[in-house]
Amino acid sequence: MCYGKCARCIGHSLVGLAVLSIVANILLYFPNGETRHASEDHLSRFVWFFSGIVGGGLLILLPAFVFIGLEEEDCCGCCGHENCGKSCAMLSSVMAALIGLAGSGYCVIVAALGLAEGPKCLDRHGEWNYTFAHTNGDYLVNPSQWSECIEPKNIVQWNVTLFSILLALGAIEFILCLIQVINGVLGGICGFCCSRQQQYDC
Repeated sequence: MCYGKCARCIGHSLVGLAVLSIVANILLYFPNGETRHASEDHLSRFVWFFSGIVGGGLLILLPAFVFIGLEEEDCCGCCGHENCGKSCAMLSSVMAALIGLAGSGYCVIVAALGLAEGPKCLDRHGEWNYTFAHTNGDYLVNPSQWSECIEPKNIVQWNVTLFSILLALGAIEFILCLIQVINGVLGGICGFCCSRQQQYDC
């Protein structure tokens, strides 16, 4: 099995997921395409945690490029002492994957908290607050309550959709990085064993 090819496949997948995560996070700043709510501090506080830009974005792009940069021939095969270097490369990719796990985990946690608390909005009493904070997330399964938020328009749907996307993207990124941890460890051990076997054969 080619562990390097698997790592590069994971890397390419992570790049796409990271870009989507960054886009979703940016959209949270502009409900209905309007910029005034961000400048007037009428957005959920969890929007400002940059979970999609930093956690699911930049901290995922870093390991993704490491995985993509692994040598094309980086497979487990008893074909020479260069396997020692390849095993080191695969083991070093584990460290990059751990960074990805931290970033994606952060994205998932913040997105989940954002969903649970709900958006900051103008309620029927003319006050800006977290209308659904006391519901413990029950508002998510009761859309009839969403009309309690008057401004920004459709802010509940906007937040629920984008935070749900960030939650899903972060979860997929976490799984892929976890797979790479296992893949990197196996690839590193295999390459080391192959190079040792080559030495014995000589």
